[in-house]
Amino acid sequence: MKKLNLCIDIDGTVTEPYYWLDRANRYFDRQLKPEDITAYEIHKMLDIEEDDYHEFYDLYGKLLHRESKARFGASEAIQGLYHRHRIHFVTAREERMRETSIEWLARHQMPMDSISLLGSHYKVEKARELSSDLFIEDCHGNALQLAQAGFEVLLIDCSYNKGPLPQNVTRVKTWSEIRMIADMKAQLIKTVS
Repeated sequence: MKKLNLCIDIDGTVTEPYYWLDRANRYFDRQLKPEDITAYEIHKMLDIEEDDYHEFYDLYGKLLHRESKARFGASEAIQGLYHRHRIHFVTAREERMRETSIEWLARHQMPMDSISLLGSHYKVEKARELSSDLFIEDCHGNALQLAQAGFEVLLIDCSYNKGPLPQNVTRVKTWSEIRMIADMKAQLIKTVS
Protein backbone atom coordinates (compact mmCIF):
# COMPACT_ATOMS: atom_id res chain seq x y z
CA MET A 1 0.00 0.00 0.00
CA LYS A 2 1.36 3.43 -0.95
CA LYS A 3 1.73 5.96 1.89
CA LEU A 4 -0.54 8.87 0.98
CA ASN A 5 -0.28 12.54 1.95
CA LEU A 6 -3.68 13.29 3.47
CA CYS A 7 -4.51 16.97 3.96
CA ILE A 8 -7.35 17.46 6.43
CA ASP A 9 -9.25 20.63 7.28
CA ILE A 10 -10.21 21.07 10.96
CA ASP A 11 -13.41 23.13 11.44
CA GLY A 12 -16.50 21.22 10.32
CA THR A 13 -14.34 18.38 9.05
CA VAL A 14 -12.88 16.85 12.21
CA THR A 15 -14.93 19.07 14.54
CA GLU A 16 -18.69 18.88 14.71
CA PRO A 17 -19.73 21.42 12.05
CA TYR A 18 -22.14 23.54 14.12
CA TYR A 19 -19.99 23.87 17.27
CA TRP A 20 -20.20 27.68 17.11
CA LEU A 21 -23.98 27.86 16.79
CA ASP A 22 -25.19 27.85 20.43
CA ARG A 23 -22.78 30.53 21.56
CA ALA A 24 -23.43 32.67 18.44
CA ASN A 25 -27.20 32.32 18.91
CA ARG A 26 -26.90 33.59 22.49
CA TYR A 27 -24.51 36.42 21.60
CA PHE A 28 -26.50 37.69 18.60
CA ASP A 29 -29.96 36.78 19.99
CA ARG A 30 -30.75 34.30 17.21
CA GLN A 31 -32.47 30.89 17.23
CA LEU A 32 -30.85 29.13 14.32
CA LYS A 33 -30.73 25.35 14.16
CA PRO A 34 -28.12 23.30 12.27
CA GLU A 35 -30.54 22.69 9.39
CA ASP A 36 -30.94 26.47 8.98
CA ILE A 37 -27.24 26.83 8.11
CA THR A 38 -27.27 26.72 4.32
CA ALA A 39 -24.21 28.87 3.56
CA TYR A 40 -20.61 28.62 4.70
CA GLU A 41 -20.31 32.31 5.63
CA ILE A 42 -21.44 32.42 9.27
CA HIS A 43 -22.13 36.17 9.31
CA LYS A 44 -24.62 35.76 6.44
CA MET A 45 -26.45 33.02 8.31
CA LEU A 46 -26.65 35.22 11.42
CA ASP A 47 -27.76 38.19 9.28
CA ILE A 48 -25.02 40.43 10.68
CA GLU A 49 -22.11 42.42 9.32
CA GLU A 50 -18.87 40.48 8.82
CA ASP A 51 -17.08 42.87 11.21
CA ASP A 52 -19.61 42.03 13.94
CA TYR A 53 -18.84 38.34 13.51
CA HIS A 54 -15.09 39.05 13.67
CA GLU A 55 -15.62 40.95 16.92
CA PHE A 56 -17.51 37.93 18.34
CA TYR A 57 -14.75 35.59 17.11
CA ASP A 58 -12.04 37.76 18.67
CA LEU A 59 -13.84 37.43 22.00
CA TYR A 60 -14.80 33.76 21.83
CA GLY A 61 -12.70 32.08 19.11
CA LYS A 62 -10.32 30.20 21.40
CA LEU A 63 -13.17 29.11 23.66
CA LEU A 64 -15.26 27.98 20.67
CA HIS A 65 -12.38 25.88 19.37
CA ARG A 66 -11.59 24.43 22.81
CA GLU A 67 -15.16 23.40 23.58
CA SER A 68 -16.01 22.03 20.11
CA LYS A 69 -16.80 18.33 19.89
CA ALA A 70 -15.17 15.94 17.45
CA ARG A 71 -17.17 14.68 14.50
CA PHE A 72 -18.41 11.12 15.05
CA GLY A 73 -15.71 8.61 14.06
CA ALA A 74 -13.06 11.21 13.17
CA SER A 75 -10.62 10.31 15.94
CA GLU A 76 -10.71 6.56 15.29
CA ALA A 77 -10.44 7.03 11.53
CA ILE A 78 -7.49 9.43 11.78
CA GLN A 79 -5.69 7.14 14.24
CA GLY A 80 -6.10 4.25 11.78
CA LEU A 81 -5.03 6.34 8.79
CA TYR A 82 -1.99 7.71 10.65
CA HIS A 83 -0.47 4.22 10.86
CA ARG A 84 -0.47 3.92 7.06
CA HIS A 85 -0.38 7.49 5.73
CA ARG A 86 0.92 11.00 6.48
CA ILE A 87 -1.61 13.29 8.17
CA HIS A 88 -1.36 17.04 7.53
CA PHE A 89 -3.95 19.32 9.09
CA VAL A 90 -4.48 22.37 6.87
CA THR A 91 -6.81 25.00 8.30
CA ALA A 92 -7.93 28.54 7.55
CA ARG A 93 -7.53 29.34 11.26
CA GLU A 94 -5.09 32.11 12.04
CA GLU A 95 -1.66 31.46 13.57
CA ARG A 96 -2.89 32.78 16.94
CA MET A 97 -5.01 29.60 17.19
CA ARG A 98 -1.98 27.23 16.89
CA GLU A 99 -1.72 26.24 20.56
CA THR A 100 -5.49 25.88 20.95
CA SER A 101 -5.66 23.76 17.77
CA ILE A 102 -2.79 21.47 18.76
CA GLU A 103 -4.22 21.00 22.26
CA TRP A 104 -7.66 20.13 20.85
CA LEU A 105 -6.25 17.62 18.36
CA ALA A 106 -4.16 15.97 21.11
CA ARG A 107 -7.11 15.84 23.51
CA HIS A 108 -9.19 14.13 20.83
CA GLN A 109 -6.32 11.75 20.02
CA MET A 110 -5.85 12.88 16.42
CA PRO A 111 -2.21 12.27 15.52
CA MET A 112 -0.48 14.28 12.82
CA ASP A 113 2.70 14.80 10.87
CA SER A 114 2.13 18.55 10.51
CA ILE A 115 -0.33 21.38 11.02
CA SER A 116 -0.63 24.53 8.89
CA LEU A 117 -2.67 27.52 10.03
CA LEU A 118 -3.05 29.61 6.90
CA GLY A 119 -5.23 32.51 8.04
CA SER A 120 -6.91 32.17 4.64
CA HIS A 121 -9.25 29.84 2.79
CA TYR A 122 -6.77 29.58 -0.09
CA LYS A 123 -5.29 26.11 0.43
CA VAL A 124 -3.97 25.27 -3.06
CA GLU A 125 -0.35 26.31 -2.44
CA LYS A 126 -0.16 24.34 0.82
CA ALA A 127 -1.72 21.31 -0.91
CA ARG A 128 1.01 21.57 -3.58
CA GLU A 129 3.75 21.98 -0.98
CA LEU A 130 2.52 18.87 0.88
CA SER A 131 1.98 16.88 -2.36
CA SER A 132 -1.61 16.19 -1.33
CA ASP A 133 -2.97 12.88 -2.59
CA LEU A 134 -6.36 13.47 -0.98
CA PHE A 135 -7.75 16.63 0.63
CA ILE A 136 -10.59 16.26 3.14
CA GLU A 137 -12.68 19.42 3.43
CA ASP A 138 -16.13 20.73 4.41
CA CYS A 139 -16.19 24.03 2.48
CA HIS A 140 -17.73 23.78 -0.99
CA GLY A 141 -15.73 26.78 -2.28
CA ASN A 142 -12.44 25.35 -1.00
CA ALA A 143 -13.25 21.97 -2.55
CA LEU A 144 -13.92 23.58 -5.95
CA GLN A 145 -10.73 25.66 -5.76
CA LEU A 146 -8.63 22.58 -4.88
CA ALA A 147 -10.32 20.51 -7.57
CA GLN A 148 -9.69 23.17 -10.20
CA ALA A 149 -5.99 23.03 -9.26
CA GLY A 150 -6.06 19.26 -9.94
CA PHE A 151 -6.40 17.85 -6.41
CA GLU A 152 -8.69 15.02 -5.43
CA VAL A 153 -11.06 16.14 -2.66
CA LEU A 154 -13.43 14.38 -0.28
CA LEU A 155 -16.17 16.85 0.73
CA ILE A 156 -17.76 15.84 4.03
CA ASP A 157 -21.50 16.42 3.74
CA CYS A 158 -23.03 19.38 5.62
CA SER A 159 -26.18 21.50 5.22
CA TYR A 160 -24.01 24.43 4.04
CA ASN A 161 -22.00 22.77 1.27
CA LYS A 162 -24.62 21.62 -1.23
CA GLY A 163 -24.13 22.24 -4.93
CA PRO A 164 -22.72 20.58 -8.03
CA LEU A 165 -19.30 18.98 -7.80
CA PRO A 166 -16.63 18.29 -10.43
CA GLN A 167 -15.45 14.75 -11.07
CA ASN A 168 -12.45 14.95 -8.69
CA VAL A 169 -14.63 15.90 -5.67
CA THR A 170 -16.50 13.12 -3.91
CA ARG A 171 -19.20 13.85 -1.33
CA VAL A 172 -18.83 11.62 1.74
CA LYS A 173 -21.03 11.24 4.81
CA THR A 174 -18.85 9.54 7.43
CA TRP A 175 -15.26 9.22 8.59
CA SER A 176 -15.39 5.45 8.10
CA GLU A 177 -16.18 6.14 4.43
CA ILE A 178 -13.21 8.55 4.24
CA ARG A 179 -10.90 5.94 5.74
CA MET A 180 -12.09 3.29 3.29
CA ILE A 181 -11.64 5.60 0.26
CA ALA A 182 -8.12 6.63 1.36
CA ASP A 183 -7.03 3.02 1.81
CA MET A 184 -8.58 1.96 -1.51
CA LYS A 185 -6.79 4.83 -3.28
CA ALA A 186 -3.48 3.81 -1.69
CA GLN A 187 -4.00 0.19 -2.74
CA LEU A 188 -4.94 1.22 -6.29
CA ILE A 189 -1.83 3.41 -6.65
CA LYS A 190 0.37 0.56 -5.40
CA THR A 191 -1.24 -1.87 -7.85
CA VAL A 192 -0.76 0.51 -10.80
CA SER A 193 2.89 1.31 -9.98
